[in-house]
Amino acid sequence: MTSPDCDGKLMILLVDDAPTNIQMLNETLKDGYHLFFATNGRDALRIAAESLPDLILLDIIMPDMDGYEVCRTLKADPVLRDIPIIFITAMCMQEDEAIGLELGAVDYITKPFNPTIVRLRIRNQIELKRQRDLLARLSHLDGLTGIPNRRALNEALDREWRRGSRSLKPLSLLMMDIDYFKAYNDSCGHLAGDDCLRTIAGCLKGQLSRAADVLGRYGGEEFLALLPETDVEGALTVAQDILQAVEQLALPHPATPLGDRVTLSIGIATAIAQRDQTITCLQEAADKALYLAKQQGRNRIVATPRLHC
Repeated sequence: MTSPDCDGKLMILLVDDAPTNIQMLNETLKDGYHLFFATNGRDALRIAAESLPDLILLDIIMPDMDGYEVCRTLKADPVLRDIPIIFITAMCMQEDEAIGLELGAVDYITKPFNPTIVRLRIRNQIELKRQRDLLARLSHLDGLTGIPNRRALNEALDREWRRGSRSLKPLSLLMMDIDYFKAYNDSCGHLAGDDCLRTIAGCLKGQLSRAADVLGRYGGEEFLALLPETDVEGALTVAQDILQAVEQLALPHPATPLGDRVTLSIGIATAIAQRDQTITCLQEAADKALYLAKQQGRNRIVATPRLHC
């Protein structure tokens, strides 16, 4: 999704093997955007994966790996495929333009560059991306709690697993369930149950302080927190803070055998992502840990040893 930097500028990756072209585009765009540069296809793919730019200007004719191949590779990656690509080229044949559009490019800019046309074409594509991102954000939010829904969580899980397989840093997953929530609904009514879910969601959100952390409603009374670059000890600290924060809410629960307040059970799993595996093993381990937390009496945390998925 469109991701302005702290000063509000969006990020554009310029890919061209001719330094003069990069210099010209830099002069045209530097005042309005944060710019990244690559002079070959492999560097372009690496920088795109690291920086997740909002737009890519991609030359077609480059040695070793041409722009068409770069575009194919980007569109095959679930994390990168939605980044709009504008081809920059001296080609003017309609069949060449058709190839690029069929591969998923959104526009063409021809050389020699007209600075005004370049700025206008980029502005138009950025505005279209803003609108797509807004619709995507709305479709990824849980209607009741306002936090990411299961669809958004699944996409985040896939994205962070891929990122973790490159960085080889641990990824932790917290599965959380409100204890005896059916009894809460039966005793207090579903409207009160909805209020409880909203309150718990806000509480959980307040305990995740890093921008990279992802919290969402996984379904029913179950929530999930994804903690990139976090080991078991770090995940335990977050989980303990969550249990304490929920306890401090002191939400009355007239139908729980654990006292008279709403509580949570939490299962934790941590792994170093492997390229030839999927995140399913991490999800299954967190789910099993949550089951054990419930089996052992609820209102507690169970963490599995670090996995090798």
